[in-house]
Amino acid sequence: MKYSFERLQKPHWLEVKEIYEMGIETEIATFETQAPSWEIWSATHDLVCRLVAIDEESGQVLGWAAISPVSNRTVYDGVGETSIYIRGDIRGQGLGTSLLKELIAVTEQEGYWTLQAGIFPENRNSIKIHEGAGFRKVGTRERIGQLNGIWRDVELFERRSDVVGV
Repeated sequence: MKYSFERLQKPHWLEVKEIYEMGIETEIATFETQAPSWEIWSATHDLVCRLVAIDEESGQVLGWAAISPVSNRTVYDGVGETSIYIRGDIRGQGLGTSLLKELIAVTEQEGYWTLQAGIFPENRNSIKIHEGAGFRKVGTRERIGQLNGIWRDVELFERRSDVVGV
């Protein structure tokens, strides 16, 4: 499978939303139970640090990654939370790893010094991808939220840049 990365933009949204919904269906990717509109999604994610992986043969979106700022306070301008979603039928083939590495490169160009990820403990693939990209587990947020009426833990991972903010 050959793919390239592009900045995620509105024309990609239908495929991005479909992939997001695949993740929602797993019940181990997010607390969300439905994908938001493009307008809401776009307003809550960094305008530059958002990527799609495009299949070079078909032009189809295979996965996406984006950064959400963790706070609107100036002191946290360089801290973002990762989101990575891969189309269901191609998970486990290395795309998530490549996408996260590309996202890290883009975030460092944009001045992010710390990335964090909140991951359900059951999402072993996401944990493996993040650890492989230099994220470390900093703790578990116990029963931090409910999904379908069930309290869920989230493991918190972070990665400090060795390029920005050193």
